[in-house]
Amino acid sequence: MSAHRGLRLDDTLPLAFEGYAWLPNRWRRARADAVPMRLLGRPAVALRGPEAARFFYDERHVRRHGALPEPVRSTLFGHGAVHTLDGTAHRVRKAMFLALLTTVPAATTRTGVPAGRGGVDDLVTRAVAAWDEAVPDWADRSPVVLFDETARVLTRAVCDWTGVPVAPAEVPALAGDLVALVDGFGTAGPRHWRARRARLRREAWLADLVDRVRRDDPAVPTGSAVAAVARHRDADGSELDPRTAAVELLNIIRPTVAVSWFVAFAAHALHRWPGHRDRLRADDPAFTEAFAHEVRRFYPFAPFVGGRAVRDLEWGGEHVPAGAMVLLDIYGQHHDARFWPDPYRFTPERFLDREIDPYELLPQGGGDPAAGHRCPGEAITVALLRALAVKLAHLDHTLPDQDLTIPLRRIPARPRSGVLVEVRRPTG
Repeated sequence: MSAHRGLRLDDTLPLAFEGYAWLPNRWRRARADAVPMRLLGRPAVALRGPEAARFFYDERHVRRHGALPEPVRSTLFGHGAVHTLDGTAHRVRKAMFLALLTTVPAATTRTGVPAGRGGVDDLVTRAVAAWDEAVPDWADRSPVVLFDETARVLTRAVCDWTGVPVAPAEVPALAGDLVALVDGFGTAGPRHWRARRARLRREAWLADLVDRVRRDDPAVPTGSAVAAVARHRDADGSELDPRTAAVELLNIIRPTVAVSWFVAFAAHALHRWPGHRDRLRADDPAFTEAFAHEVRRFYPFAPFVGGRAVRDLEWGGEHVPAGAMVLLDIYGQHHDARFWPDPYRFTPERFLDREIDPYELLPQGGGDPAAGHRCPGEAITVALLRALAVKLAHLDHTLPDQDLTIPLRRIPARPRSGVLVEVRRPTG
C-alpha cells in the first residue's frame, strides 16, 4: 500500500497545461486505477473505472459539501447550490428538480402556453419549434455559428418552459451569459472573470423575480417552475433565500443551454462521419438515443468530478486520507478500452441493445439521480440532443472552410469555429 509520504509536486499547473489529457497521462505512467497527487496544495487521489465510480458516489466515502473549489461555485454552480449539499439536505433539494421534470404545473406563460406542461417532452417540443422558427433567419444571415445559434434557441425554449419572462430582444444577451457560466469554470483567465460577472448579473435578476413571485406579482406565472423554486421548502422547513433560489433557477436554465456544446459536437460528428445522417433522418428512436449517448461519451465535456474523503479510506490499494480531495476521471474512463472497445472510434451502434451501467457512462455523473449526485437534468440533455440531432441531420446546409479542431487543453472543449454553417432557406 502506498501512502502520501514525503514531498509530492503539486499537479495544479500540469492540469492547466494538459487539460483533458491530465488524468489519462497519469494512468499511463502509473498503470493503476488510483493515483495519489497534490492539487491546490492539498493531498488528492484520482480514481477511474465503474467500481471507482461506485466508491466515489457512496456518501459513506466521499462528500461534496465543501469540496467544490470557490472558482467553480462562483461560475458554474453558484454558492449554496444543490451540488454542494449532502445527505437529507441534498435529497430534499434535489426532489424539487426531479419533480419539475415530471409534473404538469397549472401555469400559463405570456404566450398562453402552459409552463412546464408535459415535463421533458414539452421542453423538447418548445426547443424544436424555436429551432424551426430560427432556421429561415439563419439562411438569411449565413454563414452562422451553430453553437451560438443553438444557445439562443435553447435559451428561448427553456425560459418559456420554466416561466421566466424574457423578451425576444433579451435572448441573445441572456444566452451569452448562460454560455459564459459554463465556459468560464475551467480557466483562470478572461473567460473565468466573464463568468463571474455573468453570474452576479443573472442571480440579481432572478432573485428579483423570486421576490415578485412571493409578492404574487401577476406577471409571473403561478405554478411555473419559477414559482416552484420560489415556494420550495428545504429539509429544515425554510424557504430558500432569494439569492439561493436564483442559483437553483440558473441550475435549471444553464444546463439546458449547455446542450449547445453537444449539438456542436453532433454537427462535428456528422461532418466527420456523414454516414450517420441517413439513420438520424429516419428518426429511429433506438438509433437517435444511441447517437446521443455516443456524442456524450466520445466528445470532451466534464474532464472529472471531485469530492472529499469522509474518513481515512482505501481504494485500489491506495490510502485515501480523511479530508483528501478525491477525483473521479470521466474523460479517461470514457476512452478506456477495458470498458469501450475501440474507444477513439465514434460508434453509436455500441449503445444499441445495451443496458447502460449507471457507473460506466458518466458525462453528467453516476449512480441514481434520485438519491445521488447524478445530474437530474440528464434526461433533458439526452432528449434535447436526440431531437436536435435529427433536426441537424435534416438541415440543408454546408460547412465552409473553418478550424474544426477541438483543443483538449481548453476546458470545456468545443470546436474552435463553433461550427460555422451555411444554411439554405427551406423551400415548399
